[in-house]
Amino acid sequence: MNDTPEKATPYRVLARKYRPSDFTGLIGQEPMVRTLTNAFQTGRIAQAWMLTGVRGVGKTTTARILARALNYKTDLIDQPSVDLSTPGEDCQAIMEGRHVDIIEMDAASHTGIDDIKQIIDGVRYAPVSARYKVYIIDEIHMLSDKAFNALLKTLEEPPPHAKFIFATTEIRKVPITVLSRCQRFDLRRVETAEMVAHLSSIIEQEGVEADEASLAMVARASEGSVRDALSILDQAIAHSSGKVDAGTVRSMLGLADRTRIVDLFEHLMAGRVTEALAEFRSQYDVGADPAVILTDLAEFTHLVTRLRFVPGAAANDPSLSPDEKERGLAFSEKIAVSVLARTWQMLLKGIPETQSAPRPVAAAEMVLIRLAHASTMPTLDDALKKLDGAPSQSAPQPNAMAGSNTSSGGSSMAHAVGQNSAPSNMDGVTAGQTSASPVRMVANNPQPEQKQQTEPASHAIPVNSLEDIDALAEKNRDPLMKVNIRKCVRLVSIAPGNLSITLTEDAPKSLAGDLGRKLTEWTGTRWIVSVSREEEGGKTLEEVSDSKRNAMLVDASRDPEIAGILAAFPGAKIIDVRLGADALDDDIILDDGGSFEDDVPIDPDDIADF
Repeated sequence: MNDTPEKATPYRVLARKYRPSDFTGLIGQEPMVRTLTNAFQTGRIAQAWMLTGVRGVGKTTTARILARALNYKTDLIDQPSVDLSTPGEDCQAIMEGRHVDIIEMDAASHTGIDDIKQIIDGVRYAPVSARYKVYIIDEIHMLSDKAFNALLKTLEEPPPHAKFIFATTEIRKVPITVLSRCQRFDLRRVETAEMVAHLSSIIEQEGVEADEASLAMVARASEGSVRDALSILDQAIAHSSGKVDAGTVRSMLGLADRTRIVDLFEHLMAGRVTEALAEFRSQYDVGADPAVILTDLAEFTHLVTRLRFVPGAAANDPSLSPDEKERGLAFSEKIAVSVLARTWQMLLKGIPETQSAPRPVAAAEMVLIRLAHASTMPTLDDALKKLDGAPSQSAPQPNAMAGSNTSSGGSSMAHAVGQNSAPSNMDGVTAGQTSASPVRMVANNPQPEQKQQTEPASHAIPVNSLEDIDALAEKNRDPLMKVNIRKCVRLVSIAPGNLSITLTEDAPKSLAGDLGRKLTEWTGTRWIVSVSREEEGGKTLEEVSDSKRNAMLVDASRDPEIAGILAAFPGAKIIDVRLGADALDDDIILDDGGSFEDDVPIDPDDIADF
C-alpha cells in the first residue's frame, strides 16, 4: 500500500480558470463578434486589427481567440473560422501562448526600434506549422516614435502569411498613421446586469453560495472589467470561507450599505446636518471608506436624476436594491432637477478633495455640511421671483407624503424646488411624518430681508483699496498681517464684502482665509476673499512704495543743488527722500560712504555756498 499523498493540483485563480477560449465566451462584445463573423464568412479578413478598451475587458484574450480562428484546422475544416466549438490542431498551444508561429510581445517592456526590427526581419519568413504567422503586440501605445515609423511600411504591405493584432488602453497615443492601417474594435465595459449573470454562473460552477446583493457589489466595484470582477470574487470567496454574503463583501471592499446611503441622502436633502453626520459616522465606524460613501452618494444622486426623466430605468437593474428603486423614484418626483444638479456638482468636487485630504473623514464631513446647507437654499429662479414680488411657479403644492401646510400670514417653509415640481421637503418622505423644513427659505414678504442684504450695517467701515486694508491693519495693531498685506497681496478687484486678489510666491498659504476673517472682524461686515487664477493683479503696496521712492531718488539726483552736494562730497549718495509730514521740510538723507559718523538730513539752503 502506497501511503504517499497525491500531489495537490495547483490552484488557478478564477480570472485564468474562466478565461474564454472562443468567441461564445466573450461577454458584452457582440458587435465585434458579429463583424468578425461576417468578415470570416465572406473572406474579407483584415491584415491588422486594433483592440482598445479599459483594463481587464478582454483585449489579450480576444487577440488569442482571433489568432486561433485564423489558424483553425481540424480533420474536416481547413480554413479560418469563428466557429471554434471543436478544438483544432493548434488551438490549445495558441490559447496557452506557446505556439511558435504566434508571437506575443509586450510593448511596455520592448519599446525601442531594435525590438520592431526583429519583427520586421522575421515577418518575411513563412510560418512553421500554422496557416498564418500572427504578431500580437500588447500596449502598443508604449512604442517610441522611431519604432512606430519603422513598423509602418510592413504594416501597410505585410506578406500574405502575416497578420498583426494590436491591443492598447490608450488609443489616443497611437499615431493616426498606424490606426489608419488597422481595423479597429472598441471593447466595451460589461454592463452590471450582464456581469452579475456571468458571476452567478461561475459561482454555480464553483459550488459556492452567494446572494445576489453581494454579486451586485462585486459587479459595481469592477467598473465593467471582467478580470477585476473575477479577482474581487476570488478574494470574496477566500474572505468568507466559501459563503459569500453582502456584509462580507461590503467589509472587504470598504463599501457603505446602499440602504443607509439612501438614508444619508434623505437627511441631506432635508437639511438635517446632525442626523447626516451621525449616519456618516455610523457607516465609517463599520468600515466604510469616506470617499466611497461620497461616491455612492453621487451614484444615487445620478439615479434619482435619471429616474426623474426615465421612471422605468431601474425596474430591471439587478445591481439596485428594492429600497434604492422605490425610494429613488419617490425622491425623483419631489426634488427639483436644479437641486439634484447642484448636489451632483458639489459631490464631484468633494470626492477628490476627500481622497487627497490628510484627514479624509473631516473632509467628507465638510462636504456633507455644505450639501445640507445648500439643500435649504432656494434655486436662483425662485429667489429672483420672490425678490421681485412675483408669484413663483414652483410654489409648494399639497403633498400627501410630506404632510406640510402653510397658513395665512405664515412663511413658506420649503426647500429649493424647480418649476412645476413639488417641494423637496424630505422630512416628509416617510409616511406619517408631518414636520416642516428646518430652515426658512424665502419669506412671503421678502422686502426687509432684501434691505438687510443690500444696505451695509451702520457701523461698517468702508474699504475701497489695499491702502484702506493696510490702514485697518495699522489701526488694529496687527503688524504681522500688515507686513503680509504690503509684501504678498496683489489687488485684482474690490467691492463691498468681496475682495479678489493674487498672492506672491512667498505668501503664507492661509493668507487669503486669514485676511477674510480679519476684514470681517475689523469692518463689522462679512468679507469673502478669493484668489484669482486668471488675472495677475496689480503691484503690492511694497512694490508701489519702492517705485515711488526710486522715482524720488532719481528726481532728487537731477536737482542742481543736490548734484552740487554730491560733487562736493565724493562717494556720497542719496539713500532717502522725505516729503511732507515725514520731514520738517523737504529733507534729503545723504550717505557719505563712511566719512560721516551718522547719516543726517541736510537742507540745501544750509550749504548754498558750495
